Amino acid sequence: MTLEWVGNTSSGPQDIQSAATGQTDFGGAFNGAVVKLAANNAPVKAVISYYGADQYAYNGFYVLEDSPVRSARDLIGAKVGMNTLGAHAEAMLDIYLRRGGLSRAQIGTVEPLVVPPVSTEQSLRQKQIDVAVLGGILRDKALAAGGIRPLFTDYRLLGAFSAGTYVMTDRFLKQNPDTARTFVTAVGKAIEWSRSTPHEEVVARMTDIVKRRGRNEDTAPLKYWRSYGVAETAGRITSEELQLWIDWLAERGDIDRDRVTLSDLYTNEFNAAGQGAVAPSAAASSATTSGS
Repeated sequence: MTLEWVGNTSSGPQDIQSAATGQTDFGGAFNGAVVKLAANNAPVKAVISYYGADQYAYNGFYVLEDSPVRSARDLIGAKVGMNTLGAHAEAMLDIYLRRGGLSRAQIGTVEPLVVPPVSTEQSLRQKQIDVAVLGGILRDKALAAGGIRPLFTDYRLLGAFSAGTYVMTDRFLKQNPDTARTFVTAVGKAIEWSRSTPHEEVVARMTDIVKRRGRNEDTAPLKYWRSYGVAETAGRITSEELQLWIDWLAERGDIDRDRVTLSDLYTNEFNAAGQGAVAPSAAASSATTSGS
């Protein structure tokens, strides 16, 4: 099986929408976005978790060192910069505010703003926003520069959890089961390989892959990689990971709970990794993907 890169999308929700409409064969996004898409009758199914939060892979909500913001209640009327709306960062913010005892009206005064990730730290330091959502190398570089502190992180908020899944359409899974199984199992094996392999070796493999695919990409940030944050073995999906977002979206009024059947949202059928199984021979057809 050969993957064909067809371009990048600007966010997870757009990525899985591209898969739902057949522009790509799979897409990946925050699980809340997957639930919302399914609730709107999109014929898609989550097939494997691919990112999450742990002690190494997490998103932090940062404020300036001298900021008066120290609790959820201090965020009333504040501006919070994040990469996109309606996805992971906004969900974490909402949960934090609700756990902090804010009413729905008070939560409504907190303003999530879309800020390009590369500009988020600068926007915080220039006081254009009150809180910056930072992850990965952007988080580490900002912390190294000093002058900021964490208000909370998604890992501290919910513990270790898988946060996003790859999805495929029901039609694709039915027509290309071997391709789906080969792809999903390979992703699962890669996740487990990254856990059991020395950090330097994983980074070297990533760097080699990026160089060989010839997209004129900077490989320097790869040395900061520590974990994918996937909670379950080989990215296998649990019902709890999706039920959390069904409840969250229903309580917000974003979906009708009765229009979502948990068992229809995901399947581990195509993931032979982590069970001592070997992936079947590669299928003849190829899969296309867009990066989020």
